[in-house]
Amino acid sequence: MNLITTPNLDAPDDFYEALIEAHHGLSTEESHAFNARLVLVLANHIGALAVLREAFAAAQRA
Repeated sequence: MNLITTPNLDAPDDFYEALIEAHHGLSTEESHAFNARLVLVLANHIGALAVLREAFAAAQRA
């Protein structure tokens, strides 16, 4: 399995709106903690360490 780096969201604007809404009312610290938990949940969903390492490298380049 390879990391998908081309646009792949069904509804990117809806995703962004939901992400912003999920942060609504959170302090900066709570927002950072939410992001950390979200990363772990999504990493668990992906499951493949090789793909996660590709994601790390892609995020470092961005």
